[in-house]
Amino acid sequence: MQVKQIFVNGERLKDTIEVFAGFGRTENNGVTRLSLSGQDVKVRNYFAACCEELGMSIKVDDMGTMYATLEGTEAGPPVVIGSHLDTVKKGGRFDGVLGVIAGLEVVRTLVDHGIKPRLPVTVMNFTNEEGARFEPSMMASGVLSGKFDRAEMLKKKDTEGTTFAEALEASGYAGDAANRIKEATAYLELHIEQGPVLEKENLSIGLVDCVVGMACYELEVTGESDHAGTTPMDMRKDALFAAAELIAELRSKLGVLDSELVFTMGRMNVLPNIHTVIPNKVIFTVEARHKDMDIVRTVEEIINALPEELLGCTVAKTRLWGRDTVWFDPAVCALVEQAASALGYSSKKMASGAGHDAQFVAGFLPSAMIFVPSANGKSHCEEELTSYEECEQGVNVVLETVLSILAKQSKS
Repeated sequence: MQVKQIFVNGERLKDTIEVFAGFGRTENNGVTRLSLSGQDVKVRNYFAACCEELGMSIKVDDMGTMYATLEGTEAGPPVVIGSHLDTVKKGGRFDGVLGVIAGLEVVRTLVDHGIKPRLPVTVMNFTNEEGARFEPSMMASGVLSGKFDRAEMLKKKDTEGTTFAEALEASGYAGDAANRIKEATAYLELHIEQGPVLEKENLSIGLVDCVVGMACYELEVTGESDHAGTTPMDMRKDALFAAAELIAELRSKLGVLDSELVFTMGRMNVLPNIHTVIPNKVIFTVEARHKDMDIVRTVEEIINALPEELLGCTVAKTRLWGRDTVWFDPAVCALVEQAASALGYSSKKMASGAGHDAQFVAGFLPSAMIFVPSANGKSHCEEELTSYEECEQGVNVVLETVLSILAKQSKS
């Protein structure tokens, strides 16, 4: 097994990123490539053609997830590199697709150097990671891991009333459940950070050790509507005033818990939403994320301890959903860290605040994630940017990790 240090072809990687971005490119150099749309089918076909040129075999499972495999000299659990090709509306050129291109470029580099891996190397493209067309996000990896029920997912509809099942069939990528991945030596996912930390700290690589846990609540504040001009201030039951006090209290109490805790009041409905009428109802969400589940539980305690009556209004709290922190495989993470170090790239351990397919895969396959910087922390927008050099460094870390895993397996 050849183990000398080799590197990906940076110019080819740049060209590949731009070619993939051409499928659904927007006028402001972003990408709209919704899951199982015409552009998604086109980019899938192109990805498959690229893989077949390298002698890889293509399989598709019953959720449309693609598996392109370069066979090893021996049978065994594959080394897997994956992410997703779908985007949000007017998204960026790097989110998701970089992780798939990384796998393609790793295989190209192995072929360039005449390296025949002992174990198979598989590149995966997960269906509907974004959830921008069919909710929920990470649909295919959720089904693969057993977290989501496939029958229920097939019924999900887009805004035009098309079901996921109908779109899957029409795409030509309705595969077989027998093709679902069941074992792997390791799963690696390269992704843009989608946040500002690496750029701010002038670091090249994020060594992702977990996807943070979170909890999301809905608070419903109920008061009474009256005339905005004739009702004295001390006689009002203004739901918006009460909601504002609750938000201020939450910001005050949650803000001192831990510097890594992030929390958001991201959705608010004010009724009747008329400027001449005192609001009689406000419904808003509170979402909090942290890798330490004790802190997440403390957040939940603070939310549940909020008063049930305030300024003449009632307050109801409903837990919408939550998830525990998902920790990646320490052994695979260590190999990623060693790879970054061997390449001389600056790095730091960090948690992912966003969800990724890897968090579901980690439930049944040894997994790790690698981050590269996002300019100004921007993502899910046309301004999303990671330099080609930073992309190249990330793919080199994936390549070095794969070579390390293959070398380790050949010695065992």
